[in-house]
Amino acid sequence: MKMKTLSSLAALIVAAAMLAGCGGTENTDNSQGQATTDAVTEEVSDAAIKNMTSLEMIRAMGNGINLGNTLEAYNHNSYVSGSDPDGFETIWGEPYTTAEMIQGMKDAGFDTLRIPIAWTNGMNFEVGDYTIDERLMNRVETVVNYALDAGMYVIINDHWDGGWWGMFGSEDQAVRDKALEMYKSMWTQIGENFKDYSYKLIFESANEELGDRLNDKDITGTKGVLNKNECYETANMINSEFVKLIRSLGGNNGDRFLLIAGYNTDIANTCDERFKMPEDTAESKLLLSVHYYTPWDYCSTDSVNQWGSPTDYDEQNELFKQLSKFSQQGYGVVIGEYAVMKKNGGTKPDTDKFYSNLLDNCDLYDFCPVLWDCNSFYKRAENTTSDETLAELFLSRRYENEKDKDVDEIKSEAQERIDSTKQKAVDEQTEDIELPPADDMAIAWIMFASSDYGISYSVGDIYDPTGCTTGVKAKNVQITGEGTYTVSLDLSECGPAKGTAFSALGISNGEELFPGYIYTIDEILINGEPFEMAGKSYTCSDDGKCTRVNLFNGWVSEVPEDVRTADGDLTDCSAQIMPLSKRNIVNTISVTFTVTAP
Repeated sequence: MKMKTLSSLAALIVAAAMLAGCGGTENTDNSQGQATTDAVTEEVSDAAIKNMTSLEMIRAMGNGINLGNTLEAYNHNSYVSGSDPDGFETIWGEPYTTAEMIQGMKDAGFDTLRIPIAWTNGMNFEVGDYTIDERLMNRVETVVNYALDAGMYVIINDHWDGGWWGMFGSEDQAVRDKALEMYKSMWTQIGENFKDYSYKLIFESANEELGDRLNDKDITGTKGVLNKNECYETANMINSEFVKLIRSLGGNNGDRFLLIAGYNTDIANTCDERFKMPEDTAESKLLLSVHYYTPWDYCSTDSVNQWGSPTDYDEQNELFKQLSKFSQQGYGVVIGEYAVMKKNGGTKPDTDKFYSNLLDNCDLYDFCPVLWDCNSFYKRAENTTSDETLAELFLSRRYENEKDKDVDEIKSEAQERIDSTKQKAVDEQTEDIELPPADDMAIAWIMFASSDYGISYSVGDIYDPTGCTTGVKAKNVQITGEGTYTVSLDLSECGPAKGTAFSALGISNGEELFPGYIYTIDEILINGEPFEMAGKSYTCSDDGKCTRVNLFNGWVSEVPEDVRTADGDLTDCSAQIMPLSKRNIVNTISVTFTVTAP
């Protein structure tokens, strides 16, 4: 059966609400006339939202933006010393929030505002007092009202908040109990304060903390003891307690939309079968939150300054398709943060391609995108936008422009754009790349990231020769069997690089095309000079597809038992055979290696 348009669904709901309200008691007090009119308008609007399903809510939420680095700016120690928590929102460099600023965001094409908040900025939790300071609560309420008055949907959460979440991973059960007690007290106060607020207000259970960061040591001083399975179990428990608590607080909380934080808010981790959406007494009122900064080197460092290869499109499209299992189950999905950032501001090349394809995926799979922005795209003090192309893109995707369209039509148009942009990327594959990615080829290359992440080349197990700093020249080779090969990088046009934070020899499809083969590093040249290796190389794989020899991997402290060496001896094997500190100037790297059959 063909789906109705969003506007027709809303119209039916509003009409029903108006008929239901005809039996109300007439207010004859003229002094209350304006207030009564406003209340009826609010009631009708809320009646429409209240009757929406999770997927319909996502459509109505349209485009979103974060009020980043503002109410989550952390200054708890100053509060403990007597400072007013109402003044902390500017300490991370953002301007004081005004109604005009929020209205400007709405006018720029954003239908939803996510407000990250650090609630312990106004709480003496160290002494067991979990009362949120009234001044902080009032300030949050003021900003929430700005957004609601502008006609926006609003998301509020508890956002990092000094890392107190690490209490959940403490070895001391009493500390874990205090963490849950504080969490419940915090949300009880928030829920009771906002219980009669519009259904446009959405509570989010956490930020990125429900996952590995439950072992953070910021507050406890020592790293937590939860293993991965226990982290999943604890994250699921917290989300479940969140839902049960909010539902018990009365007012609109009984069927308010609730946003459930995914595991690490990471797509792959959240799609893991160990993550469970909580049970709910309200029907179709749960949303799921994940974040998207993939690939990290492009989105969050200055090292990779191009995006849009066929591999880039495949990676984004596949991850969003994987995430769509939740919308297929009836859960609306919020991409609570996404961004392409530059260290000193400005717009990175190809940002429009990245955002456009992301928005198309959101249209296709029933996701609400919420841009992470800290005065980068939307200049709050001036109420202006920084990039005309992006401004036009966001305006074109606002809810107002799509509300009268049939949902099937929206999805069909999105799929057509996704297919056409991917095909265009294939057609425009850079001609000077001698060895583009291919499923039937094993290609060797050097993964590299400088110590300051300012220069990089194809970091990760997916071979992408376009995923690099502009100016890097690479000599990659196809592995055809046993023999000796050489690969190299020339960084002189964009460098030099200062040391390395990560580097490895990668062989795409190596585990599939040459299973069990061993890759032994014979020689490393840095700037044309032999480099004395600090240990013995070994062959391994992280994903069962790409073969890898770590040159410098600081995240591997112990050599796994299932690695491969030519002589079978793991003595002196190391994942850091090429240590280069930031004092080492690197213009060129050359790696010669021998391939032997098992």
